[in-house]
Amino acid sequence: MGLKRNRKFHAEVATSSLSDIMFFLLLFFLIISTLANPNVIKMTLPKTQQNDKTNKQHITLSVSEDKNYFIDKQNVSFEELEASLLAKMGDAKDQTVIVRIPYNLQVQDLVDLLQIGVKNNLKFVIATDKK
Repeated sequence: MGLKRNRKFHAEVATSSLSDIMFFLLLFFLIISTLANPNVIKMTLPKTQQNDKTNKQHITLSVSEDKNYFIDKQNVSFEELEASLLAKMGDAKDQTVIVRIPYNLQVQDLVDLLQIGVKNNLKFVIATDKK
C-alpha cells in the first residue's frame, strides 16, 4: 500500500508577540506626549537657583525679544492682549498664566504684563531656567 506524505511547505508568520510590541509602543508614545509642551516658544529664559514645576492647567504668555506677544503660540498685539487673555481664561479664573519673557528684555515690559494680571486678579508665574 502506497501512502503519500504531505510534503508541502506552509509559510507562517509568528504574530503572537506583535500585540505586545504594539502595546509597548503605544505606552511609550503616550508617556512622551505628556512630557512635551506644544504651547512653548523657544527663548532664553532668566536663570534661577531653584525651579518648581506645575502640573496644573495653564496658559502660556510668551514675549519674544522684538516684543511680539503670544498666547499659546497665537500672535497677539499688546493692545489686544488683555481681552485675548481674558477670553482664553473664560470662567476658569483659577488657571495660572505662565509668563515666558527673555532675560534681556527691560523690566518695564515685565511690569506692563504683570499689571494686566493685577488689574484682572489673575495668577501670573514667571518661567525660568535652572542654572
